[in-house]
Amino acid sequence: MGHGGNVIAELTVDHREVDELFIRIEAQPARDTRRRALVDELTVELVRHSVAEEQCLYPAVREHVDGGDALADKELEDHAEAERLLKDLEGRDADDDQFDTLVAKLKSEVTEHIRDEEARLFPLLAAACTPQELEELGDKVRKAKKAAPTRPHPSVPTTPPGNKILGPGVGLVDRARDLLTGRKH
Repeated sequence: MGHGGNVIAELTVDHREVDELFIRIEAQPARDTRRRALVDELTVELVRHSVAEEQCLYPAVREHVDGGDALADKELEDHAEAERLLKDLEGRDADDDQFDTLVAKLKSEVTEHIRDEEARLFPLLAAACTPQELEELGDKVRKAKKAAPTRPHPSVPTTPPGNKILGPGVGLVDRARDLLTGRKH
């Protein structure tokens, strides 16, 4: 989290980290408790990344990219589905019969979302923004990730102003909960 560079570089590094976490999860034996710990780590990364995109990236796409509203709406739909899957996974142990099925669905959803962003949305944004605007967006994304929740909250608004008002408070509660439960982030 917080790699530096413009918004596209920042989010692309996040994508590679998510890819790596899926590889690490799949490398563990079925029903192994390490899978649960890795899914917790993946959840933190995905939630922070999603919140930052919702607060910073998608409003910029709406503002700068032709057809940006439809693009941003499609990406938000992807996020909502991933967040529902994360919420379903949240209370399950690695030996739960649905755990691996949900992880596989999540991987499929997230992998397709990443592919779409990198192939379609990022090039459109790069063409529509100046290098300085992209750098400023990268800074905003890094700040948003620091304050973002660490757990899925499907009912929290995903668009401004609601997400910018509620997100930091929810993030604070999540980090306190993580501290009390010993959950790493």
